[in-house]
Amino acid sequence: MRRSRLRYLPTVPHSEIVEAEGHLVDSQILSRVFDRVIACGASFEVLEFSLGRTNEEFSRLRLRVTAAEAPTLERALAELVELGCTPTAVPDVTIKPAEADGVVPGDFYSTTNHRTQVRVAGAWVEAARQRMDAVIVVRDGEAECRKLRDVRRGDPIVCGALGIRIRPEFRERDRLGFAFMASGTSSERRTETAVRKIAALMREIKAEGGRIVFVAGPVVVHTGGTEAFCRLIRGGYVTALLAGNALAVHDIEHALYGTSLGMDLEHGTPHEEGHKNHMRAINAINRCGSIRGAVEVGVLCSGVMHACVQQGVPFVLAGSIRDDGPLPDTEMDLVRAQEAYAQQLAGATMAVCLASMLHSIGVGNMLPGWVRMVCVDINPAVVTKLADRGSQQTVGVVTDVGTFLSLLAAELG
Repeated sequence: MRRSRLRYLPTVPHSEIVEAEGHLVDSQILSRVFDRVIACGASFEVLEFSLGRTNEEFSRLRLRVTAAEAPTLERALAELVELGCTPTAVPDVTIKPAEADGVVPGDFYSTTNHRTQVRVAGAWVEAARQRMDAVIVVRDGEAECRKLRDVRRGDPIVCGALGIRIRPEFRERDRLGFAFMASGTSSERRTETAVRKIAALMREIKAEGGRIVFVAGPVVVHTGGTEAFCRLIRGGYVTALLAGNALAVHDIEHALYGTSLGMDLEHGTPHEEGHKNHMRAINAINRCGSIRGAVEVGVLCSGVMHACVQQGVPFVLAGSIRDDGPLPDTEMDLVRAQEAYAQQLAGATMAVCLASMLHSIGVGNMLPGWVRMVCVDINPAVVTKLADRGSQQTVGVVTDVGTFLSLLAAELG
């Protein structure tokens, strides 16, 4: 009897060629590309690499990615898209309709804060209103990042990772010596050096008509930074102020009673019944109807909120469940508060975050990656958390906020 022989055909590998350009080496993108391919279970072959020969010239990479199975290759390519790699054979994006208000197909593309383009009808279209954790809606040849809650049934949603091109923010080789701080957060770094470079950048942004948005917590008041912050506001270095109820309450408490959380900031001693002062401050503003009303009738004559009103600097106070009062100016509707923050952040050139972790992370989520961010906090964990959450453009300064503001105000004159 003849025995049949089984023939095993060799597995045909799947491969794709991708390209990338930019400051790939000093931004550590090149090594991340290689690591990401290996982590996905694929392999790579460098077909071509040219190193940028000057500060301005980009490096260029041409890479073949190979995997034993098609799903592995697809997963690797999707990972590489986020690092700025684009397949040489680029199809149009896949578009599917939203299933209902706030409901999109399961394979929707979730945005980063990096500049993003989608391929529509054979052409690259830049997505407007770039921000992380959004979907992309394509309509009439235009693309826009949109929060999930703003999606409406039938909206054309970008799905998958094909037909998407991302331009990561590259570490600048040198701009005002600012790049020295991009190597990580350290309490060993001299605060004065950081302040000089931040001040130089702020001067440049102001001279160019840019927008500098400050995000501040009540620690500004507790650490004695009020007057220095007011000097920045009066000097035109604060385009908008984003905060919570607490900053305004304790700033007004200090302006009216000389205390913060009942403590005399001049002598560091508690006032008798000082624990009531923040409630008295809220009551005084309620009587006037608003912070602006209190300034106009002469009840509020100093402090951060007074300076904002006097200088015409817009401010948004976002409420939380822990707020006392709150002040009549505080927006307690979370969605409205987010929208008001986003409105003030539109077109921002720089954001300076002062000891307010949750508000800073929220702002980081709203900003595109090309907007400068500076985060100042005495706790290194707070400073690094912004970068951990995706805002990798953040420069961290580990120091007392009051000291930072005093040095910055003095440097800016």
